[in-house]
Amino acid sequence: MDEDVKIGLEVHVHITALKTKLFCSCPADYTGKDPNTVTCPVCLGLPGAIPVLNENAIKFGILTALALNCEIADKLIFDRKHYFYPDMSKNYQISQYDGPGSMAIAKNGYIKLNEKIIRIRRINIEEDPAKIVYPTGSILTSKYTLLDYNRSGTPLLEIVTEPDLRSGKEARLFLEKLRSILEHLGVCDCNIEGAMKADVNISVKGGERVEVKNVGSPKDVEDAINYEIARQRASVLQGIKVDRETRHWDNERKVTVPLRTKETEEDYRYFPDPDLPPYPITPELIKKIKFEMPELPDQRAERLVKQYNISSYQAQVLVNEKALADLFEEVAQKYKNYTKIANLLINDYLRWLNENNVTVAQSKAKASHIIELFEYLDSGVISIKIAKELLPEIILTGKTPTQLIKEKNMTNIKDREFLEKVVDEVLREEKEAAEKAKKDPKVVNYLVGIVMKKTGKRADPSITNEIIKRKLGLT
Repeated sequence: MDEDVKIGLEVHVHITALKTKLFCSCPADYTGKDPNTVTCPVCLGLPGAIPVLNENAIKFGILTALALNCEIADKLIFDRKHYFYPDMSKNYQISQYDGPGSMAIAKNGYIKLNEKIIRIRRINIEEDPAKIVYPTGSILTSKYTLLDYNRSGTPLLEIVTEPDLRSGKEARLFLEKLRSILEHLGVCDCNIEGAMKADVNISVKGGERVEVKNVGSPKDVEDAINYEIARQRASVLQGIKVDRETRHWDNERKVTVPLRTKETEEDYRYFPDPDLPPYPITPELIKKIKFEMPELPDQRAERLVKQYNISSYQAQVLVNEKALADLFEEVAQKYKNYTKIANLLINDYLRWLNENNVTVAQSKAKASHIIELFEYLDSGVISIKIAKELLPEIILTGKTPTQLIKEKNMTNIKDREFLEKVVDEVLREEKEAAEKAKKDPKVVNYLVGIVMKKTGKRADPSITNEIIKRKLGLT
């Protein structure tokens, strides 16, 4: 951790649980729709169009505020945040401001990250602007830009932290935990592209604060922060002033590039929106939402340890991805070796997903597939090596273990007479290893591996091990 580094995040989260936009009845789901087809005068910002609040957004705002240990305001006040940019046709965004005459829906919260407290400054409810499309390249190279207003007016939560983070890794872990909380609450399906993005504010000792806009994933946030820290430190060491500015994260080149001079709060000229009167938030409403709150990740991890007798580490890894914890519990309903389930899902299933940039949501493996795989393992039909070989194909194709075993003829060979012949062949070819095995039994594992190779990984490993030891006089 670097104490001379200060990092704060402004996380923008789509409330994907809502069916319609924040201030009109247009569908909130714009995924896959033709450009500018999910719009109306309100979300296009046409003169005279009057916004009407989607009240369900308040419920999800309060739910998030409770989960993040925030103080909740007694009324919801919307402000106009003025800026002139093509993605906001009315030249202001309906948002919230924590200042004189205004207030955010919630403030002064925190998330516990291991033993460290990361403070939440405030939570705002606001509308998303339109999507800017760069048809002939990137923001830096495209010859022209296009605007898709399908996204305009989509309901957002803006979650702003204090500058309590000190490294790229810490920021990534914070975002992963926040994502898990939001998914357990049912507020946001963060697997949808663009559903969760972050503006990253970074400063090093001796320089001004720099904002990196619209970074799309926790891993990209980590990379952008690491680059910015190195860039700013190099500038300070060379006596070059680090100016306050807004930068863009170029994901292809893994660098940040300048966009514009950073605005101040005064530049936005906030004032209460005259079309949206204050909305009262009563203690009764907060109490009702708190009563209905689902189980949060930390609570779920504690329950998994108690209910399934798995390790605390395993429980934390599982709940970090709600879909993974859901898969674990679904498998555990039918298969009772809980540690074995956790080991397979964490060490093999999740590792393969991460290495191949596949999300849990994209996986076609169902609980029934995992249960079937364990049944074949326990009955000795397949070995653990075969199971691990089948798992990626199950994930990618959704085929059952039965289908794949039949297609690939991958059942274990238990025929002792056949295995005796293969072992004899291996011992003749590996005379030096056979002699070493008589003195060092660990070498037997090498000989078992050669037999497995000759049989296409189908030889039953326990029977093979037994035959080799008997032939070498080790039993």
